[in-house]
Amino acid sequence: MRAELLALAADLARRGEPFVLALVVRRQPSSSVQPGDMAVITADGGFFGWLGGSCTQPTVSREAAQALTDGLPRLVSLSPDPAREARPGVKPLPMTCHSGGTVDIYLEPVMPAPRLLVYGNTPIARALAQLGQALGYAVEIAPASPPAGAAADRLYAVVATMGENDEDSVAAALAARPAYLGVVASRKRFAELRQTLEGRGIAAEVLDRVRSPAGLDIGARLPEEVALSILAEIVQLRRASAALAREKSPQPEEQLDPVCGMTVVVATARHKVEHGGRTFYFCNPRCREKFMAAPERFLGTP
Repeated sequence: MRAELLALAADLARRGEPFVLALVVRRQPSSSVQPGDMAVITADGGFFGWLGGSCTQPTVSREAAQALTDGLPRLVSLSPDPAREARPGVKPLPMTCHSGGTVDIYLEPVMPAPRLLVYGNTPIARALAQLGQALGYAVEIAPASPPAGAAADRLYAVVATMGENDEDSVAAALAARPAYLGVVASRKRFAELRQTLEGRGIAAEVLDRVRSPAGLDIGARLPEEVALSILAEIVQLRRASAALAREKSPQPEEQLDPVCGMTVVVATARHKVEHGGRTFYFCNPRCREKFMAAPERFLGTP
């Protein structure tokens, strides 16, 4: 099973599809899982592997979805007594398995590499490509057309043509709709470029988003220093955008399973029942069956 999951993870990574690799790193009896048990959770909610079945899978899936949103790994501890497992760096969560065991699971989001489009065959362009690769970007040199399937928030472009096909390169970069477009040019030269591009019908508000001169002002002079300043500006933008996305990320509506007390995401709940004019949500079909057999037992009503 582990070899199959690793092969699946490698295939997803090769195709540039985000996923979460979840690994059991600790367990206490009598949980059915063992250290080393693992699962792959895809962005569309697919769950492959074994982490303990219906009493752990919904929680892990929910945490995996959040990890894909914020891009941050996490260590969760599922326990019958979450307060006892509270410790730095660990998110304690309720374990509802009747076995009563505790399981610690590490979740690592694996995101596709951000893409960097570099236009030009100049010393700065070559330095950008080299440094970009060292920073983990998927670098594409002067692509003939916008890359297919590229997520706009993970696509960055730099025009460093320095006088050779500047207008065409900027127009091509704009067509890719990157999250960042920097142009290596003086303010005077970019003003000329802008006038030409506006004459081609490119809207002023689109050109307003172009960074020129590209890069942070670090007093760069050498090509490698200019490349460093540009990539520093891209990193600054990436981190700020990610932080803003985390702040704005809507929290899904959740309800407690009245039988076991597990948190259930309403939008993706597969098991629910109407009773007394209310909708109750359950983490698995067994909890639903128990509730339907004797709802008053779980609602505290006679």
